[in-house]
Amino acid sequence: MNPSYDLKQTRSADWRAQLVTNQRRTFFVIASFVLIYLAIGFLVDLIIHGGFDGGMDPQHQLGFVFQQLITFQTIPYATITMAVVAVVSLFVTYSLYDRLMLLGTQHREITPQTAQSTAEQQLYNVVEEMRIAAGLSYLPKIFVIEADYMNAFASGYSEKSAMIAITSGLLEKLDRDELQAVIAHELSHIRHGDIKLTLTAAILSNIMLIVVDMLFYNMIFSSKSDDRRGNNNLFIIIILLRYLLPLTTVLLLLFLSRTREFMADAGSVELTRSNQPLAHALMKISDDHAEHSEKYQKEYATTKYENIRREAYIFDPFSAGVHPVKSFSTLFSTHPSLDERLKAIGFDLK
Repeated sequence: MNPSYDLKQTRSADWRAQLVTNQRRTFFVIASFVLIYLAIGFLVDLIIHGGFDGGMDPQHQLGFVFQQLITFQTIPYATITMAVVAVVSLFVTYSLYDRLMLLGTQHREITPQTAQSTAEQQLYNVVEEMRIAAGLSYLPKIFVIEADYMNAFASGYSEKSAMIAITSGLLEKLDRDELQAVIAHELSHIRHGDIKLTLTAAILSNIMLIVVDMLFYNMIFSSKSDDRRGNNNLFIIIILLRYLLPLTTVLLLLFLSRTREFMADAGSVELTRSNQPLAHALMKISDDHAEHSEKYQKEYATTKYENIRREAYIFDPFSAGVHPVKSFSTLFSTHPSLDERLKAIGFDLK
């Protein structure tokens, strides 16, 4: 196990300033996704209307086609269609958000009637207490995921629809004060409204990558080799998009995740009126992942759809050397380091 930290309280976290900064940054992230999404739709329209043919025919030159599309003299059907698909996809996601976020897990909803132990009843009571402290009008749905690793997340598209899920490992290994701090962290995500931003960003990014892949494979398997040679410039653009957009997506989601974690940590300190329970909880979670790295590696890997939950988790297992998802995104940790988080809530490490 990692050596324990010597914590010294140095200052109170300025969560209000973090909230203002995070609101600006999350707006930037969502706006960036929307602009990239529309740009891809517009690229499809340019392809359809011959803007990249490179011929001498003025009606197929890039500048002419571009002008026709932006002035709606030629209807940008692809862009409109993609926008409709995005809206429908978001609607389905918001309608089934809890099922999507819990995909691949063994879970149970916790209510006063379904609680099977004193610990589960205590969990329900803690969520209710922290909901009142946070000034939320609705109690989020509460789920326990059967897993040995310690983690938790919040999701939903509004305060009324929100949910909180924690693993059974976290419920068993944290004391009441530490559990309260973790719940306050997740309720802060709900109170700050960033659960919707994260959910929306994830859907938009997936749609963008799917569209670019469709364009890429359409060019690869095109039966008209002459047309493919005539569209060399287009092919280069699609290849660049296919490899640059995933990087851009990861960086934008990473940017959003890191700032939102700082803000939720500060919200937890405000609601519990102490920074010690959250600090101790984060250290316990980190040490537990480090101690059982090999075991948790297998457990995360065999739990389907962990990539959906990774950015929402209170603790990114990647930071402890546990790589739950073997993909491009695991090159980056979606959360700040433990040291950064502890310093942000008012502790220096010795």
